[in-house]
Amino acid sequence: MSSICVSGEKGVKYACIINDMDRAAGRSGVGTVMGSKNLKAVAIRGTLGVTVNDREAFAKAVDAGKTVLAENPVTGQGLPTYGTQVLMNVINEVGALPTHNHKDVQFDGAHDISGEAMHEPRKSDGKPNLVTNAACFACTIACQRVSTVDRTHYTVKDRPEYHKASGGLEYEAAWSLGAATGVNDLDALTFANFLCNEHGIDPITFGSTIAAAMEMYEDGTIDDKVTGGIKLNFGNAEALTTLAEMTCKAEGFGAEIGLGSKRFCEKYGKPELSMGVKGQEFPAYDGRGIQGIGLAYATSNRGACHLRGYTIASEVLGIPEKTDPLETDGKAGLVKAFQDATAAFDSAGLCIFTSFAWTLDDVAPQMDGACEGEWSTERLLEAGERIWNMERQFNIAAGFTGKDDTLPKRLLKDAAKTGPAKGKTSGLDVMLPEYYEVRGWSKDGVPTSETLARFGLS
Repeated sequence: MSSICVSGEKGVKYACIINDMDRAAGRSGVGTVMGSKNLKAVAIRGTLGVTVNDREAFAKAVDAGKTVLAENPVTGQGLPTYGTQVLMNVINEVGALPTHNHKDVQFDGAHDISGEAMHEPRKSDGKPNLVTNAACFACTIACQRVSTVDRTHYTVKDRPEYHKASGGLEYEAAWSLGAATGVNDLDALTFANFLCNEHGIDPITFGSTIAAAMEMYEDGTIDDKVTGGIKLNFGNAEALTTLAEMTCKAEGFGAEIGLGSKRFCEKYGKPELSMGVKGQEFPAYDGRGIQGIGLAYATSNRGACHLRGYTIASEVLGIPEKTDPLETDGKAGLVKAFQDATAAFDSAGLCIFTSFAWTLDDVAPQMDGACEGEWSTERLLEAGERIWNMERQFNIAAGFTGKDDTLPKRLLKDAAKTGPAKGKTSGLDVMLPEYYEVRGWSKDGVPTSETLARFGLS
């Protein structure tokens, strides 16, 4: 069963659809859409089983794929041990950890909220924040975190209902609730994340909106009268956790945070402080320190999103090959390749984390065994590119243009202050025209008639 929570019922703009307690269709406000239609939940029970086209070939391909996952250092070791939180210290060292609403690219408190810190014993009871890892159904990677909050922590000391283990911090949530807001209190972040899961809101947008509000509070745009007396300074853990509870229930100033950063910043006259693309807030990577991901954000069909073209794999982790994160050369082709392949992975119903170990060469035999017709690597890649162009056509029909393929001025004009990217801004102006060209789109970002005909979309 998948359902929305109070946040979706009350119109928080980034409400999620929740399943399995703490798994979610987490971004873009899909839970808000359900709430607007008075739809609380969808429950389905299957009784007919699942058949595949060639059971023997499918089983052989799946077994081979499992071996590749188990032997890969990311999917076989890093993700099971640290989850996506394995990235916190890595991205901070690269100089691409957005901090204080993207004013900075490195966070002094990164280690305190990292995957490594989640393994460290607490002073109060000698137990770590992390209880165990967990997995989605039948997954061999098991990247999910299960955590507890220190029972002496101010957030839960008189609230035994939060003493149990529940869904712990993943990298994106730890970043948005932590580095983005300047909060390095691991237990405060874990509690806020518990609330996001319990009440069904996207922690990326929530934390990013808090970060924008904190900047506006510190520059005098909003004050205690607006916040209801909450001291909304960067680094204030109690402000973060208080607003997590208020936002989840759309109460008081929390209802304003529930607008999301775009609407919130526009309301108070500072639209430039919303760090996002096409109305959706950035994930946990700065496009000045990792150039390709900036282009991927700008061109993503669903707004700022790392899961539609995760060039971090290449630019930071060296998968499938290492590229320089500070260079713009070749990034147009890299982004396109990742976007097309990701569309194929998503359409196959596969977790994108398998792509740390698998290429489409690993996926094709599974598809060929499962589905009718002949499925090759080339056909999958063609399907991915067709999907990307179909989504682009949908967005154009909805009123988006090439002018929306951009980044906030902060990333385009304000150079990174520290780290390897010190002095650099995003090179989007160089990468975007090349991207349109390799996509077969016009200079305005519209698929040409030849491109559409090639995919049977004209």
